[in-house]
Amino acid sequence: MNRCRLVCLVSLLFSLVACHEEKQASSSPRPPGKASYGDAIVVGSIGEPSTLLPLLASDSASRDVAGEIYNGLVRYDKNLKLEGDLAERWEISRDGLTITFHLRKGVKWHDGQPFTSRDVLYTYRITIDPKTPTAYAEDFKQVKRAEAPDPFTFRVTYAKPFAPALESWGVAILPAHLLEGKDITKSELARQPVGTGPYRIKEWVAGQKLVLESNHDYYEGRPYIDRYVYRIIPDTATMYMELKAGGLDMMGLTPVQYQRQTTTNEFLSRFNKYRYPASAYTYLGYNLRHPLFSDRRVRQALTSAINKDEIVQGVQLGMGQVAHGPYKPGTWPYNPKVKDFPYDPARARVLLAEAGWRERNGDGILVKDGKPFSFTILTNQGNDQRLKCALIIQQRLKKVGIEVKIRTIEWASFLKNFIDKGDFQAVLLGWTIGQDPDLYDVWHSSKTGPKELNFVGYKNAEMDRLIERGRGTFDQEERRRCYFRIQEILAEDQPYTFLYVPDALPVVSARFRGIEPAPAGIMHNFIRWYVPKNEQVY
Repeated sequence: MNRCRLVCLVSLLFSLVACHEEKQASSSPRPPGKASYGDAIVVGSIGEPSTLLPLLASDSASRDVAGEIYNGLVRYDKNLKLEGDLAERWEISRDGLTITFHLRKGVKWHDGQPFTSRDVLYTYRITIDPKTPTAYAEDFKQVKRAEAPDPFTFRVTYAKPFAPALESWGVAILPAHLLEGKDITKSELARQPVGTGPYRIKEWVAGQKLVLESNHDYYEGRPYIDRYVYRIIPDTATMYMELKAGGLDMMGLTPVQYQRQTTTNEFLSRFNKYRYPASAYTYLGYNLRHPLFSDRRVRQALTSAINKDEIVQGVQLGMGQVAHGPYKPGTWPYNPKVKDFPYDPARARVLLAEAGWRERNGDGILVKDGKPFSFTILTNQGNDQRLKCALIIQQRLKKVGIEVKIRTIEWASFLKNFIDKGDFQAVLLGWTIGQDPDLYDVWHSSKTGPKELNFVGYKNAEMDRLIERGRGTFDQEERRRCYFRIQEILAEDQPYTFLYVPDALPVVSARFRGIEPAPAGIMHNFIRWYVPKNEQVY
């Protein structure tokens, strides 16, 4: 069964995605063997989780680990269709305003306490509590009434149509018996979580690793792999060395590693590689509160000066596609006719001149009001692609008279000291994207406060109206019209320079069997991965 949790970084994107497997066969494919319990999988990660209370987290490292610890009421299956998780089934009223969830019986928290509707009601209430510092409250503020008429029934009623309603209940459900009446921001569950999922926390050594152990009482059955070890290695080159040395079983390869360093028969006899479009995009985001980026013409010029194709070919080695907005090409909300700013340095210079930036000192750097056009791009340590991307952008902007500095920062510090505080000029980052195209959390003007996801401070009244209209109807054609126009607005305003949609390039030790590539990726059935007894190493 599916492990593709709906603990998304942000409720953003799209419908069914075409996913293709591009696994290079090993020189001697291994037979499936007998499914056996035992062994461990050691996975490499650049970032360390900030918290294992998903409600308070906004980073992918936290999401990845918490996704094995918690469940939602619903989730996506391997084909990206909604199915029940903690909810066995549900009914939606004829007007679409009321959802009645029938919860699974016999599900237990990791401490042995029973899961009931009390937990769902608590999760709803703590999420909308103004004192809870979460970026995910907006979906639940649409609820007019939430009730738990009995221990295994939970009902929500909305005041008006809300398209992402059902999907939103993929949120991680929290244990009421451990959190009710307490300050969630000070809870020990941030580091010692108690969930209902297939794995439970065993150990967290700060800066080094997290160890999860299988939950033998999991409602879908005991996972075959006994331990899930999450090693924190803040550099992809070091991580790859660990993989080759046997210290890791799984990681995401860089394009260079995938194309050039992992093609030998020796490597392919030990590992299986996969390739499919990632549910993500990479972008250069501008702090719109900073005077450098307040003029739309400047942002348009920056995009015009950046060669996105060069980045896709030079950084991704062609394993990705140019991005023109927050939707993946080929999905139903994607507008193929959006007029983005193509690579055109001459146009960039004209736009910059119109905005008052001109060369005056003979050094090639543009100046306005006596100040040179100079800014710093921040990105996270250990991500080789983002650093290479920043270097290409630095060279391209230099050619139109803009000085760019690059600074890499450790992930947790990046979030806490720069993103959360709005203390940056530009950032090179990526968003992981969900299945519904709603953009509220990242682009609505009400989401620009501390710890919110619209941290660049973008505000546009028409955009707000379209986002609200798009989430306020069940008519997909009406929603499509809203999202098509939203992409036109983003292309005009350029609050981000949307760079590329990467391919996911996971590699897994060949001793793991049961992997089924699908539109949801490869992790959807992780609890059914196994290692034959004679190949187990831990």
